[in-house]
Amino acid sequence: MPKRRIKIEFDDGDGGKYSVLMEGNISREKLSNIMNMVDLMEKNEERQQPTFSLETRFGRLHDLIEKKFAFGSFTSTDVLEAYEDEYNTPVKLATISTYLQRLTERGLLTRRRTDVGWSYHKCQMNLQS
Repeated sequence: MPKRRIKIEFDDGDGGKYSVLMEGNISREKLSNIMNMVDLMEKNEERQQPTFSLETRFGRLHDLIEKKFAFGSFTSTDVLEAYEDEYNTPVKLATISTYLQRLTERGLLTRRRTDVGWSYHKCQMNLQS
């Protein structure tokens, strides 16, 4: 394999700038490991707790999950019942399911298939102080 020289530069969005210089026999695996490190650094910066307006149904649902379902698994029906109890307003199960799917897509929840439907679990944020 020919000797190569690769320089990777990036910033973290908070004023931090990083340079990685690789020289020598650089394999795809070594380069991939460096790129994974860069991705991890970017994800740590991006993984801040999002805030949603409590004036929206989506924001209230997110807040409810933060308060009542911080640990353990739950279903869309569990969230529906808790939402109607908390806010004393009816909501369709399909709406709850859609919002849970959106939270899953944003990486705030994980879900897995069970015999009776989907089971959700809140992702724990690894925030750095």
